[in-house]
Amino acid sequence: MRSTWRRLPAKRYSVGREPGLAVPAADGSPLLTDHYFPRAPGDFPTLLVRSPYGRGVPWSAQYGLLFAEQGFHVVIQSCRGTGGSGGEFDLWRNEAADGRAAVAWLREQPWFTGRLGTVGPSYLGYVQWALALDPPPELKAMAIQVGLHDPHALFHTRDGALRLENALAVGVGMTYQHQGAGAFLKATLRLARRLREVTGARPLRGSYAPALGGETPWLDAALTHRDAADPYWDGASLARAAERQTVPTSLITGWHDGLVDQTFEQYARLRRAGCETALLVGPWTHTSALQQGWPEVFTETLAWLRAHLYADRSGLRPTGVRVHLGGADDWRDLDAWPADPSTTAWFPTREGHLTRQAPTEALPLTSFRYDPADPTPSLGGPLLSRTAGARDNGRLEDREDVLTFTGPPLTAPVEIYGPVSARLSVATDTGHADVFTRLCDVDPQGRSVNVCDGLGRLRTTGEEPTRITVPMSATAHRFAVGHRLRWQISGGAHPRYARGSGTGDPPLDAAHLVPVHLTLHADSTLLLPHGTGTAPADGPEEND
Repeated sequence: MRSTWRRLPAKRYSVGREPGLAVPAADGSPLLTDHYFPRAPGDFPTLLVRSPYGRGVPWSAQYGLLFAEQGFHVVIQSCRGTGGSGGEFDLWRNEAADGRAAVAWLREQPWFTGRLGTVGPSYLGYVQWALALDPPPELKAMAIQVGLHDPHALFHTRDGALRLENALAVGVGMTYQHQGAGAFLKATLRLARRLREVTGARPLRGSYAPALGGETPWLDAALTHRDAADPYWDGASLARAAERQTVPTSLITGWHDGLVDQTFEQYARLRRAGCETALLVGPWTHTSALQQGWPEVFTETLAWLRAHLYADRSGLRPTGVRVHLGGADDWRDLDAWPADPSTTAWFPTREGHLTRQAPTEALPLTSFRYDPADPTPSLGGPLLSRTAGARDNGRLEDREDVLTFTGPPLTAPVEIYGPVSARLSVATDTGHADVFTRLCDVDPQGRSVNVCDGLGRLRTTGEEPTRITVPMSATAHRFAVGHRLRWQISGGAHPRYARGSGTGDPPLDAAHLVPVHLTLHADSTLLLPHGTGTAPADGPEEND
């Protein structure tokens, strides 16, 4: 670790370990737990790490050893039904009760001082929110890294599109990661080999079982229930924990993390609740935040935990928000993340330009054909898998089913900070379609790189267009002089999202595919948040 991450702080203490402790869950099932501790006299605060992914590498090293070296007791516990723990794993339903049971056990340990923090990424962030529903008085700090609070949004968009690639990544992770690195790697490679076969199956239901090594009832149930209001999801979202949170909470994410939007939602709720919070957003994906980004992530997390468990605020940065500025490879310190910034509107033209000049009529602008038998492929973006990130979109934009609208070369840099969205006015010939919309940065050599994006579902009647607003996540990005803004529009991004069938059938059960003609109208608008810098002046010269 130290040869890989040279910027890690020097260790303060040697570390001891008590492996395989049996801690009773809320139902009495034994939860296997490892205890790491500094080999030195004195009182040290405790960090609780509850995981469904096992207690070995990387958790033992990155959390057990590294934090114990810095003066913390670290308790790493396998969630119910995983990593040798008793009982059965049931996505999200047991975490609040089992977290409280773990704290009750801690109170009985002679080394526990009553100063407790929680830390961890992904689902390890979810279990922290579960404990925060009814926080024990000992809980003084939380550090949530690339974490989630809403399982429904992990699998589905708000309007029912299936996040297929994320769902399969979750299926592999939950099923195999707690069995060890070898089993997890083998399962990951098996899914990669069969990904095209699985995602191209008609219907999708059940097609992924061979790739995942067998049936996964919990995954089947999560994918079947598309509506967040379905009773199946009752209690799944822990948004209410952030809405009344008083425990100081650090949030860390990456611009290409599949859970980035959930982190911004958590931040907004914590701010409204008046809770002390810090936000760090790096140039990372879900996995690279814990790999290439680990020195920054660890340093940020350690400073937060020392501030609230040791009363040592010397390591905290002076501002509440720090974001990596894409396009500039630089960092920006902000007092707060803009929750609802003012926006600048950009409009598409028939010639394929992107202009600040609003259209005078909402006429049909251009059309394209989306064929679900040859779905528009996904490329990079915010995902849980290793295919996430910024990519050259050239080959994607060469496809006939991808529209692009490009602005003029910038004469002054433009920086944007905040949520991006698209207001689309689209008609279809089948009444059912998806629309994928993406913001790209085009350099002087013509290389187009994705910045942020989103997908919406359309329901149309006759030839009249439907108007929808598609959230495109958020960004902090600098478009340099000579670069151009590009708006990309297509009928999907497969297999990131399950392909639209053109019929409106549920994604898991669609067996009949119908090509769709989509017509974009001129009153469609790309909305970019204001930052520093100025946009080019309005006027016909933009279309030169």
